[in-house]
Amino acid sequence: MNKDSKIFIAGRYGLVGSAIERCLLQQGFHNIIGARHNECDLTSQAATERFFGIHRPEYVFFAAAKVGGISANNTYPAEFIYSNLEIQNNIIHSCYLYGVRRLLFLASSCIYPKFAKQPINEDELLSGKLEPTNAPYAVAKIAGITMCQSYNRQYGTDFICAMPTNLYGPGDRYHTDDSHVLPAMILKIHTAKAEQKDSVKLWGSGKPLREFMYSDDLAEALIFLMENYSGNEIVNVGSGQEVSIAALADIIKTVVGFKGRIIFDSSMPDGTPRKLLDCSKLRALGWNPKHKSLMEGISVAYADFLERAQ
Repeated sequence: MNKDSKIFIAGRYGLVGSAIERCLLQQGFHNIIGARHNECDLTSQAATERFFGIHRPEYVFFAAAKVGGISANNTYPAEFIYSNLEIQNNIIHSCYLYGVRRLLFLASSCIYPKFAKQPINEDELLSGKLEPTNAPYAVAKIAGITMCQSYNRQYGTDFICAMPTNLYGPGDRYHTDDSHVLPAMILKIHTAKAEQKDSVKLWGSGKPLREFMYSDDLAEALIFLMENYSGNEIVNVGSGQEVSIAALADIIKTVVGFKGRIIFDSSMPDGTPRKLLDCSKLRALGWNPKHKSLMEGISVAYADFLERAQ
């Protein structure tokens, strides 16, 4: 990419898309476009192709998706697979039709089997059964990866695929049931503090281990891949920082300033017991994370939460 390249960020206004834009602007890129739902419905093939025909982007960061935590995936499995397949089909095919130079498709670490070998190497894909609570979303993302690889083989396109770990940061979506684990915890613990409760109940046992990455750190990695990687192999993107859900809750409790107890409801599902990505392929390409600490990153995310709640 050069500084004048026209760059389309699908999902520009979400957690990842907004982080990509911030980092692109910091690096001197300025010809950046996006589309809100009322400007282009990415679930519509006609609307998506019309958008590409008008704007003719050269590079595409594909960060648009229907996402959510365990509760949302359990409650709306049909919506998760249907909507994500629609969006993927339309964007990937439009990138081919309109000659996009390079597409970076953002998948998810949930594509890996529930009991994948740890840390998870890219070769673990399709080596075992998926975690049932998010299988529809994972299957959609696996289809997106396969679609990118298939277009590369048949049409000679340059579509690459990145697998990010669990993310958080400014612009996250906060909902007690539909959000991912970290923002859902921030909301629940903040609400408990505001209502002066002496305890807050969280899903699961608190024992699962998770890796978290600050959104701007991910964005820098994705821009690096867009400029330095071309190939059909998927690439993991993670921080290498692993923490138990219980320890994460304690960090959030400290940041929020909640003085009550954290109670885990072990009758609710834990999801995958451990999920740590092996990012040796990305390191070999020459990129390393900044290792923003969870305490520091969550403090920034919570400040953003408070600002947007006003």
